[in-house]
Amino acid sequence: MTGWDLFQEMDMLRREIDQAFRGVGRHSFYPSFLPGISAGDYPRVNLNEDENNYYIEALVPGIDPKDLDLNLLQGTLTLSGERKASENNGQTWHRHERGNGKFMRTIELPDSVDGSKVDAEYRNGILLITLAKPQSEKPKRISVRAN
Repeated sequence: MTGWDLFQEMDMLRREIDQAFRGVGRHSFYPSFLPGISAGDYPRVNLNEDENNYYIEALVPGIDPKDLDLNLLQGTLTLSGERKASENNGQTWHRHERGNGKFMRTIELPDSVDGSKVDAEYRNGILLITLAKPQSEKPKRISVRAN
């Protein structure tokens, strides 16, 4: 017989409470993949930049690239799509943690971008988006003359 561990039980309770309240105070109180379109923290994204471009990596495993939609409007990128449900084939589920359904994520970009120079590539479950900065946004080197 296995002994009962109070600290382990308390840790499990803390994790369950954290999970229940995850997302409270953000844009949406509901997790992604509930019925209808949800806006929240899915898909998870990384956003970084260099002097020429912004780079976004979005985690979208198991989603067909044809089911993804990208829109850019006034410095805001919207990524939406749908993850199709797995076929059940009369099987009984014992665990169903991967959600399915429609999703939408809006990402505010730090500055404006050149909408004519946007590239998106889907590779190994990651959507890689490159957004070019406009020429006016790039830093310009100014040389100083000596008299």
